[in-house]
Amino acid sequence: MNTAVPTLVPQEKAGVIEFDWGQLTWFVTDQLVPDADMTFGRCIIRPGQENPRHYHPNCSEILFVYQGTIEHTTAEGMKKMTAGDSISIPKNFVHQARNIGTEDAILMISFSSAHRETCGEN
Repeated sequence: MNTAVPTLVPQEKAGVIEFDWGQLTWFVTDQLVPDADMTFGRCIIRPGQENPRHYHPNCSEILFVYQGTIEHTTAEGMKKMTAGDSISIPKNFVHQARNIGTEDAILMISFSSAHRETCGEN
């Protein structure tokens, strides 16, 4: 039987990290929800900007484009993604997103671990 209980994370408790290229906001992590087994957040990439090439050695990622247009680049090539598109990224897979639109690109991101590890991120 599962002993975990639902945990509300109020908006003001979310962890916000600013970068030159945009912003990451974490809504669910192991730090915010001790019993969590996933990470959930939002990535904002400003027009003409890109996040650094990176990979996650301990978890897979699902990226959903909520707003805007991005080019998502992996070793498999580049994929143009627009609002409503999603991509599943396996662990250890190097990737990067670039906003090719004129508005902020808003991406909802989920990871298969509550303690997401990232290599290559600045």
